[in-house]
Amino acid sequence: MKSKSGDNPFSEQEFASFLKEVLRSIDFENKKVLAIIPDSTRSGPTGCLFKAILECLYGLSKKIDFMIALGTHPVMDENSLERLLGTTYLNLRDKYPNTEIYQHHWDDDKEIIKIGTITAEEISKISGGLLYEDISVTINHRISEYDHIILGGPVFPHEVVGFSGGYKYLFPGVSGPHFLNKFHWLGALITNPKINGVKNTPVRDAINKAASFINKPITQICYVVKEKKVYGVFVGGQDAWSSAADLSARLNIRYVDEGYKTVISMAPQMYDDIWTAGKCMYKLEPVVEDGGTLIIYAPHITEVSYTHGKYLKKIGYHTRDYFLKQWEIFKDFPGGVLAHSTHVKGIGTFINGVEKPRINVCIATGIDKETCRQINLGYVDPRSIDFSSFNDKNCLVVKDAGEILFRLKNGTVPDIDALYRESK
Repeated sequence: MKSKSGDNPFSEQEFASFLKEVLRSIDFENKKVLAIIPDSTRSGPTGCLFKAILECLYGLSKKIDFMIALGTHPVMDENSLERLLGTTYLNLRDKYPNTEIYQHHWDDDKEIIKIGTITAEEISKISGGLLYEDISVTINHRISEYDHIILGGPVFPHEVVGFSGGYKYLFPGVSGPHFLNKFHWLGALITNPKINGVKNTPVRDAINKAASFINKPITQICYVVKEKKVYGVFVGGQDAWSSAADLSARLNIRYVDEGYKTVISMAPQMYDDIWTAGKCMYKLEPVVEDGGTLIIYAPHITEVSYTHGKYLKKIGYHTRDYFLKQWEIFKDFPGGVLAHSTHVKGIGTFINGVEKPRINVCIATGIDKETCRQINLGYVDPRSIDFSSFNDKNCLVVKDAGEILFRLKNGTVPDIDALYRESK
């Protein structure tokens, strides 16, 4: 592994220079290389990453192409791609005519191939018995057409995996729905407060197992971003991701002495539906008092989910046990959708047909009151919020929420185990 980090953030020039220096030390000559990079829902110097890889490998490698790790996010239009990559399609074609930029289509069977199976016995061992079934590992077919894979992107605390980055740019970044739905649901079974910001998790183990079916060299470029600036870059194998996660834990987890009765979590523009803006809940759930309220403030958002809205409008947002105790009703819905639903609603109980979330989650968006009622989230008119009134010690307002994880100094959340013992 090669790395560079410090107390001060890197300039884009320093970031690019270090990447080029490291990439030149790796044998890419006459190899077909596929670089997988984030979409616009991840902050950091994606355009700089893209240019550094392209300038270093074009003409040296036999082929250098890129794939946007969309997961299940919508395909990006040309203007969005230009903003992400820092170049126009015409400029790219003029200078690098043999380079292709692909976008992953997770739900297109023609693009997806099976590369292995995690057996029921294996997933049971990984998950501590939470799952027991054979799980197909499927991925974009282009993975099989290259000699070397580069995975590049930031590492943040994450609600499903513990920390993002690394192999997560394969699963779910460019994977098929089969495995991604299962591991997202596994994360929901464990719950967001127990997994977010934890380095070694059963879900990360499941992703590592899935990645083992890719029998070719993988170089991981893992960088740590705080407040849109890069503080560390780690390049190599799993050790690169591990070191980046350690640094991210130091920079991107904020500890507070006591919980808050009210939290307003302000979504940045890069989250354009509740599916992505849900991160504004995941990162702040631990510091909301029992019975308190968290408001996702995002006037620019008008959609529940561009990709999964049809499912969410059917099932709504509910606690984990609401689904588990009515499993025959919900078992055929995609696990990734169920997981998102429980993460946004937060932990809570479902006893004798009565659902009791630990906190009250509301959205102050462009989504109307009736839709909020339909999906089982509280409604707040964003125009009604007077931020000057949220200035006492019982209130917390967080700008550009979604990447910094907040925790209580005395634990991750108020006693979650006691809460679930009550429901058994």
